[in-house]
Amino acid sequence: MLSYRASIPLSNHTLVRLAGLIRAQRAERGCWWRRLDPAQQALLVLAHLRNGDTYASLAAGFTIGTTTAWRYVREAADLVAVLADDVHAAMARARRLAYAILDGTLIPIDRVADERPYYSGKHKRHGVNVQVLADPAGRLVWASPALPGAVHDVTAARTAGLIDALTSAGVKTFADKGYQGAGGTIRTPFKRHRYRRRLSRGQREVNRSHARIRAIGERAVATLKAWKVLTKLRCCPHRATKLVQAILVLQLIEEGRYPG
Repeated sequence: MLSYRASIPLSNHTLVRLAGLIRAQRAERGCWWRRLDPAQQALLVLAHLRNGDTYASLAAGFTIGTTTAWRYVREAADLVAVLADDVHAAMARARRLAYAILDGTLIPIDRVADERPYYSGKHKRHGVNVQVLADPAGRLVWASPALPGAVHDVTAARTAGLIDALTSAGVKTFADKGYQGAGGTIRTPFKRHRYRRRLSRGQREVNRSHARIRAIGERAVATLKAWKVLTKLRCCPHRATKLVQAILVLQLIEEGRYPG
């Protein structure tokens, strides 16, 4: 089998933090020997999450079994995911922002047996819906648990408790037309309907300003999807939430913004 060296676009700081978490977990469990040491396991996990390397490729590169590679990734993702903030803890940070930007994204998945709930009519593909909250600089603040792709954005935001939490915290939030009717502190652009077939000049100008603000929030979605494992999930859709939460924590660690 041919092999080659590859790079992971992450800092050594993230590798050290993840290796430290793995080392602490092993010590707590009394597990003093594994096929890979904590640093190697951390490197394997980051290669999978960030570069999207398959378990077969990782197994060949680290000279371990494919099942072992799968187990290492799963246990590390679960370990990091529990460190993610819930919606109320995220609001404690969002409250300090001048405003926030809310957007939804679809993470594609393989087709499953019970496929109808996961089919997004908007995107014309199967996936899971994740709500992303960004700060005014377009940095990732929080990502919601994954819901089936058929769930509408405003429904997903309500289900995650995001709209109520943003309103209770008094955080002015900009969102697209998919969040019409959300109420609270959610600001959406003007939309034409049968009773308002044409927008006034002032309304069109407001929409243009609104769109310029929301465009910055696309950076947070791009940041999340820069982790190539989210290009298309090839695992059970119920694992999507753990993976998204783990990636959220690792991204905050990478940027030096993780409070822990």
